[in-house]
Amino acid sequence: MALSALVVLTALVSLVWTPFDPVAADSSQRLLGTTGEHWLGTDKLGRDVLSILMAGSQVALLVGFVAVGIALLIGTPLGIMAAMRRGWVEELILRFSDLLLAFPALLLAIVFAAVFGAGTVSAMIAIGLGSVPGFARVARAATLRIMQQDYIAAARITGLNSWVIGVKHVLPNLAGLVLVQCTVTFSLAVLAEAALSYLGLGTPAPDPSWGRMLHESQQFLSLQPLLTLWPGLAIAITVLGLNLLGDGLRDRLGAGDPRG
Repeated sequence: MALSALVVLTALVSLVWTPFDPVAADSSQRLLGTTGEHWLGTDKLGRDVLSILMAGSQVALLVGFVAVGIALLIGTPLGIMAAMRRGWVEELILRFSDLLLAFPALLLAIVFAAVFGAGTVSAMIAIGLGSVPGFARVARAATLRIMQQDYIAAARITGLNSWVIGVKHVLPNLAGLVLVQCTVTFSLAVLAEAALSYLGLGTPAPDPSWGRMLHESQQFLSLQPLLTLWPGLAIAITVLGLNLLGDGLRDRLGAGDPRG
């Protein structure tokens, strides 16, 4: 929670304050090391690295939230419906999930970038759609177990229809497991966005992005190796914090492991 809170706090602070303008270039300050004015140095355009890192956290969290929201709102209802309706409905949803699984989120995002143009919006949508099967399968497996419980049989005896049972009894019992899945998907979305930006298919310049920082700094490894360290460290801390948060929530809530 501390690591994740640190990233969120950084993003919130960067909305109102950064040491320097993260997109303002100054050729006289190019490739400076750590100084009293620029704590993490400057990049090839003379921009303050700390300011870019802080602003880049906004993009990482935005992509994560939107991608998780898309996957959650589409995948969870599909998984519940598949488990409750069974038959051809379940088969259709499972085959749809298999079709999406054939296209990993990163590959789907590359296809979206080729068709609709590279950008943050296309990346968010592609990553979200690519994560739908994970939520659908987790929700379906948990719903199948829940539907065997006595309180579900009692609800059916009282005449409640499937929609009411799903919303009133199934969904609340899925909350813990789905929450853990959200943290896992969030970390994957952050990694996917960084990878896309590294390839030039994610957040466009001049908007700050950790992935593009890595791409731009690799040519200066021999001159200023720390330029590569800072964005890599930011990505690692964010992903590690989310994965540890997911593990903690799983243990606290008694949920199963959505990864297996």
